Amino acid sequence: MFEQIKHNLETIAGVEIYPILSLLIFFLFFVGLGIWVFSYRKEKIAELSQMPLNDNFKNHEA
Repeated sequence: MFEQIKHNLETIAGVEIYPILSLLIFFLFFVGLGIWVFSYRKEKIAELSQMPLNDNFKNHEA
């Protein structure tokens, strides 16, 4: 089965760029996610971490 798929992929022009693009998208997503996480304000993280424990939290989905 793999031989058939491999043969079909060899007939596609420019197919060698797809693994490179996939790796690049994967890498950039996690680098962007890491930058977003480490640049998040510490005060906001502390506020969000206390929400489940806070009885006075009001739901603003009115």
